[in-house]
Amino acid sequence: MGRYSRLRRIQKMDPRQDFEQIYRWITHYEFPRDYLYGTSIAFLRDYGVPRISHLLDRTQEFERAGQKRYDDTVLIAYEMVREGMDSEHGRAAARHLNRIHSRYQIPNEDFLYVLATTVVGPKRWIDRFGWRRLSEQETESLALVGRRTGEMMGISGVPDTYAAFELLHDDYEREMFAYDPANRRVAAATLRILASWYPAPLRRIATRVTLAVLDEPLLEALGFRPEPRRLRAVVHHVFRTRAALIRLLPGRPERLPRTPKPRTYPFGWTLDDLGPHWAHSRPLLPLQDESAPGAASAPEQSPTPRVPHQETR
Repeated sequence: MGRYSRLRRIQKMDPRQDFEQIYRWITHYEFPRDYLYGTSIAFLRDYGVPRISHLLDRTQEFERAGQKRYDDTVLIAYEMVREGMDSEHGRAAARHLNRIHSRYQIPNEDFLYVLATTVVGPKRWIDRFGWRRLSEQETESLALVGRRTGEMMGISGVPDTYAAFELLHDDYEREMFAYDPANRRVAAATLRILASWYPAPLRRIATRVTLAVLDEPLLEALGFRPEPRRLRAVVHHVFRTRAALIRLLPGRPERLPRTPKPRTYPFGWTLDDLGPHWAHSRPLLPLQDESAPGAASAPEQSPTPRVPHQETR
């Protein structure tokens, strides 16, 4: 497949109808690693908000089981779109996510911001360091997946365009970013997780590389000093060189999608594996549209089939 063949197909599609297919192509074929990198940076942005960091710091999940917490977040998003967001499996994944959140009193505006980071973060990373910028169709597909996710979670006021997500994201950060010791503790725990993916001698430089791509308002809110300008320049040059090399390669074939390879579940997982242990004893909550007048209550879902490790490579 030619490097731009899939893009030409995407540009002929209507995101309003085809956003899930376009999203799968973005995450499994066109930008699998860049989407993951952008999502990882989005996690760090959440910690610039003391109200969010205090909650995460109290749970101690990143300290006790940080890799699992990271993997579970990635996998629940994957499970929601794997068979279609409105499929039985996609809706079961959304109910499971709602069950995990049901223990906490989280303001709607915080839900909106965290959702916005999952839309804006990958887009900005790909445009900055990917082998090409996202097309208009791809950008709007990210936003529409975000919108449908928000609807299924019962979040109110969810934007329906990328521009609206970006405006919400930036306005919230200007108002809510502030340093707090909890920010740094949760961010440091997450950086240790990201660094642990590399051999021990490379972990310190891996952390510095991550910090080198963060903007100064975020670094200030997290309590980290900016890396030296020369290091930042080198890191940016390396990522852009990587992008130039990828442009020379053929496109990823349809038969070889790149899907999650979680370290926590080397032999596969089910929905029931994801989330804190206490979440599995709480009742599943109905989705927003299932709570409408006349809608039937959502039944408890039976355990989902285990996704074997060989299918996630």
